[in-house]
Amino acid sequence: MKYILSLLFCFLINFPAMAVGVDEAQLKDPVQEARAQSIMKQLRCLVCQNQSIVDSDADLAQDLRIIVRERVIAGDDDEQVLSYMTSRYGDWVLLKPPFTAGTLILWLSPILLLLVGAWFIYIHQRRRDHETAISPLNADEKKRLAQLLTNEDKA
Repeated sequence: MKYILSLLFCFLINFPAMAVGVDEAQLKDPVQEARAQSIMKQLRCLVCQNQSIVDSDADLAQDLRIIVRERVIAGDDDEQVLSYMTSRYGDWVLLKPPFTAGTLILWLSPILLLLVGAWFIYIHQRRRDHETAISPLNADEKKRLAQLLTNEDKA
């Protein structure tokens, strides 16, 4: 009985690995399929958003893979396929959007946030140093301090 349960357990543990889908409609020419795969790695799944369409199991990603393969079969080069996809879905479909005026904030925002943070730290540190700086005693303060010290020594 233990033997049957252990076999069943091993089968059930490996069951999710069998669920990974592979495209059945791969191109017959391995060179074209390799080109299509490299193009697909540059395209974002519109459902999953942070995966390429190669890594996604969404139905829309499968449709996009079919479109890429059709464009490769039609004789389009890599740039033509990518421009076809961006004309349909916008620059957002690319995992690495181009550096244009529209994506300027996307590319420069990390640097801008870093500079603003450094500026706030600098101002805060400068204020703190200014508030805690010890200024020398003036003549009246020195006189008062000497008086307090002599009174304390007498006591």
